[in-house]
Amino acid sequence: MRVIVVGAGEVGRAIATNLEQSHDVVVIDRNEETVEELTYSLDVLALRGDGTELETLREAGVEQTDLVIACTDSDETNLVVCGSVKTVTDAFTIARVRRRTLLETWEGAQSAFGVDFMVCTDLLTAQAIFRICGLPAAQDVDMFAGGLVRMAEFHIRPESPVANESIQEADRYDSLTFAGIFRDDELIVATGETVIQPDDRLVVIGSPDSVAEFAADATTAPDDDLDEIVIIGGSEIGYQAALEFESHGYSPRLIEQDPDRARELAEALPDTLVLESDATDLEFLAREHVDEADVIVAALDSDEKNLLVSLLGRRLGVDRTIAVIENLEYADLFQRVGIDVAVNPREETAEEIVRFTRTRRAEKVVMLEHDRAEVIEFEVDADSALLGDSIEEVVAELPDGVVVGAISRGGKRITPRGTTVVQPGDHVVLFVDARVLEEVLEAI
Repeated sequence: MRVIVVGAGEVGRAIATNLEQSHDVVVIDRNEETVEELTYSLDVLALRGDGTELETLREAGVEQTDLVIACTDSDETNLVVCGSVKTVTDAFTIARVRRRTLLETWEGAQSAFGVDFMVCTDLLTAQAIFRICGLPAAQDVDMFAGGLVRMAEFHIRPESPVANESIQEADRYDSLTFAGIFRDDELIVATGETVIQPDDRLVVIGSPDSVAEFAADATTAPDDDLDEIVIIGGSEIGYQAALEFESHGYSPRLIEQDPDRARELAEALPDTLVLESDATDLEFLAREHVDEADVIVAALDSDEKNLLVSLLGRRLGVDRTIAVIENLEYADLFQRVGIDVAVNPREETAEEIVRFTRTRRAEKVVMLEHDRAEVIEFEVDADSALLGDSIEEVVAELPDGVVVGAISRGGKRITPRGTTVVQPGDHVVLFVDARVLEEVLEAI
């Protein structure tokens, strides 16, 4: 497939990196240095130019292209790119936007703006925050197979009961598969002999109940209940996060310093208590008992402010801190200084767009640890390499770095074991090392 990516920021680069091995990728960006750097670092054709102009699109070969992804930081630019593409070709168009109102307009009249698929960054980020908040100690959470299967990544602390246990010893949860471990810069595919060490990030796949049970037992999470939620910052992400909590029956509190924005949010969020204040005012935080919160979501307009209020929340004794970060390079720093989870809107967006490009083979894609591994769901057809013998035997024929995490058959979940035989029509959830992903996708 020929793909044009307009915009080589973090989202565009992540998409191009993910697609370069399996597709002919052209990247358009206005910045000359960025184009030159891409030319040498990725196996893509990088062009300097304005993606809203037909001349540039034609130079990129738009009339022979199957898919155009507009992912600059400007909503308007992305819509114009898609509209321009549709004037000369029927190529499928994907636009990244931040404003939910644009998404709602598009949903009301699909293909509006010349966009075939629209991805709303702020909404995806808010949904990710809600999923992560709903599972104690989780750093990443997602659902597969229509909700039958849950994947989660946990930071294993030294006091965890499973720390220093082998996978075989820790395997005392029904319907749970230990998939992989991220240890510093290393990815370890879990086997029975693998020992879980303190500070490992452990990925498990299983039934929602079994993953929740593991979270409660093995992660020393302070509390299963999520009663007190405090969102700091009335940014669009903060607003969308509050909406997401409200839609699931929660009544969060939201702290916003700007009086006009606070008033606006109070009118738009009927089940959210909006407090007008500076979130770094210790007297205010004490008066409002913010220290009793189960989770603080830092959604201010800068990474530095989010780091500050998250650390303040930690100092006050808040159980859990989740911070939105725009600069992906800060992710490790945030977690090293004690912030429980850092959510990056650009990663959430890239993940959603990549998922869409894989519709031929994968029904759902989740990237882990900046795309060092992926969890994918796909429906098994008659040509799949997973058919035939037991899982133990067929996986042995695949590249190292693959774990069958769960199977859905006829709407029922099956916990895969070595003797399980995959059948046509099964929905399989795989944990795959990104280094062998393309090879695995071809085989399955």
